[in-house]
Amino acid sequence: MSLEKSLSRRNFLSFSALTAASALAGCASTSAPIVQPVGFRFPRPFETTPAPTDAELEVIYGPIEDGGFLIPAVPYQQIDPRYYRQQVIDPTGERPGTIVVDTPSRFLYLVQPGGTAMRYGVGIGREGFAWSGNGVIQWKQKWPRWKPPNEMVARQPELAKYSIERGGMEPGLLNPLGARALYIFSNGEDTLYRLHGNPEWRSIGKAVSSGCVRLLNQDIIDLYDRVPNKTPIVVWQ
Repeated sequence: MSLEKSLSRRNFLSFSALTAASALAGCASTSAPIVQPVGFRFPRPFETTPAPTDAELEVIYGPIEDGGFLIPAVPYQQIDPRYYRQQVIDPTGERPGTIVVDTPSRFLYLVQPGGTAMRYGVGIGREGFAWSGNGVIQWKQKWPRWKPPNEMVARQPELAKYSIERGGMEPGLLNPLGARALYIFSNGEDTLYRLHGNPEWRSIGKAVSSGCVRLLNQDIIDLYDRVPNKTPIVVWQ
């Protein structure tokens, strides 16, 4: 779905499952990001390959027609460049094909053969800090519906029209889950922890008021197309 041209930049480091009530676990945000300092797990060595050019970034983060929706271009110039999708030296030590979420550093890695990894910038919500460990991507969904749990509706009554009982929010450009959702299970049970797209590009690299792990829509589509069901995932806190 996207064009990769051996991108790299600085920084070595860093179904409908159980019940309708837990279908999306409120992995979304309807409020502004909470800016917090980002701690880096790994040192930052020399740059190993050329940084992406503006022409390449225009392709990676340009508009996409997908599923009948036109996803707008991302104003990538307003995002910290370390959060651009790029290929890096693998800092995780995990086997190729493994997803690693480095929660403190706001990075997601997809480990590749040959000692490299595809790295994506992410935003981390409150639910994203609630679980760590090993799991698998049990299933994936394109253009998911968003069903805020009853607890969230109680806190934000304006969300009642999207409640579980009413079937949730229709898929679309304004849906907080964005273009894709990947559902994480551990030991055969739903963790209620998701990787998902989001239209709020300003939240990438930030801690946000609610949600799990969010990527730019262009990036979650790219990740979705790279990984099958049962992909192993490791989450660091």
